[in-house]
Amino acid sequence: MFEILHELSNWIREFAETDWAILILFITAFLESTISPIPPDPLLIPMAIIKPSSAIWLGALCTLASVLGAVLGHRLGSQFGRPLLGKFVSESRIQSGESLFDKYGIWAVLVAAVTPIPYKVFTILAGVLKLDMKRFLIASIIGRGMRFLSLGVVIFLFGEDVQNFVEEQFETLALLAGVGVVASVLFVLILVKWKTKRGSRKKQSNA
Repeated sequence: MFEILHELSNWIREFAETDWAILILFITAFLESTISPIPPDPLLIPMAIIKPSSAIWLGALCTLASVLGAVLGHRLGSQFGRPLLGKFVSESRIQSGESLFDKYGIWAVLVAAVTPIPYKVFTILAGVLKLDMKRFLIASIIGRGMRFLSLGVVIFLFGEDVQNFVEEQFETLALLAGVGVVASVLFVLILVKWKTKRGSRKKQSNA
């Protein structure tokens, strides 16, 4: 298992040093703000660790791409409304986003931009709710900068130490990552099974 993980790690490192990696990083960060559930962090972090001298630039690139994607998400939400959002996001998440907007307004965008909360929900929803573009843009720049640019700064300052730690503790980290993946898969399977049972019960009660 560890040999496979080592090979995967080496492949990621080799890919991260190519010009394609920069393009993929930009596209991933852009789409994560509009339609994609995949965050750019898993690519940004190894790219920055491999070359700490470029970490700040990579963080800035990620921030720029994400903000541009956020602007597109806002435009799409403003143009096509709630039905568009429903194609990418569940109704429960839309309602959660709306309640956060009701409570915190523009601050909801800032919080979503920094945290692992699906950012595309808030970019499109901000357009649906006709949130002021200027304020939305400022919140996006600050939030995405806090997430990606600050990550680049940290790796720029401590990148070599982080790289040495990862190499020294690779097996332990790989084991923890494997446990995390298995736990995530089990959680999803249990959740799907629970929702399926709940749906069948509702159908029976309605019948």
